[in-house]
Amino acid sequence: MIESGGVMRVYRFECIDDSLDLVPLAGRRALDAAGAKVSLASWRAMEVEARRSIVELGGAPAVDGPSVRACLDESRVEYHVMAPEGDPDEATVPEALARSLTPEAWRTLSPVDRYALLKVARGKHPESVLPHACAEIAPISSHVDARGEARMVDVAGKEVTSRRAVARARVTMQAATVSRLRAGDVAKGDVLGTARVAGIQAAKRTPELIPLCHSIALTRVAVDFVLDADGVVIEATAEARDRTGVEMEALTAASVAALTVYDMLKSVDRGMSITVELGEKHGGKTGSWTR
Repeated sequence: MIESGGVMRVYRFECIDDSLDLVPLAGRRALDAAGAKVSLASWRAMEVEARRSIVELGGAPAVDGPSVRACLDESRVEYHVMAPEGDPDEATVPEALARSLTPEAWRTLSPVDRYALLKVARGKHPESVLPHACAEIAPISSHVDARGEARMVDVAGKEVTSRRAVARARVTMQAATVSRLRAGDVAKGDVLGTARVAGIQAAKRTPELIPLCHSIALTRVAVDFVLDADGVVIEATAEARDRTGVEMEALTAASVAALTVYDMLKSVDRGMSITVELGEKHGGKTGSWTR
């Protein structure tokens, strides 16, 4: 028996049990890559362990075609030799999936996942099967699993890189309130100094406030302010060397700093409004992004 050394990949939406009575998509990928066309009768004539080995080979990053054919030969089943079929191109989303996946989502999938989604999209009744396949293989959010339940993303395999993010918040207020803020005429004291400390503290406690955020060893947090005729603009910068980004830390710093400004001025102007947005991010697999 061929030892694949892999993990058997069978998707929930395939509804195939441990007997492997049907050929899972990972098994089809292995056979296609090996250039072997196997009938369902021949598949079922194989021992379960042989079927399992082929499915495991099909779930590998690259299919070992000779091992797949050796497994078939050892099982002494009939199969037709055909031209091997390669995996879908990682760089381009196939037309059949263009409405279901973004290019970024497509690139992050494993080879077997890309193969599976394309086969489903080109197969029978894609309108009923494809939504379930996408929900399991490529959910809209990485924080949602195939059952639609919240989860923390595993970042263990990601590379440690320099991360930087800048978020901006605006507190819009009356002209008279801006004048008092400029003059330091506020009963609670130093508004901007207090807001700066609050923003920095908030960035460090982001995982306690946002449930699925990872704890990050921040190397720098800065909170700066610019006063204009309509209020105050807050710019929060977060930096780290880590496996995941610091966008949430920057956004949290800007948000809490803005809330602190509101708290210290609310006795003067309760009609103030707050807006928050990410301005830019750098580092990680997706590189740089700027609004």
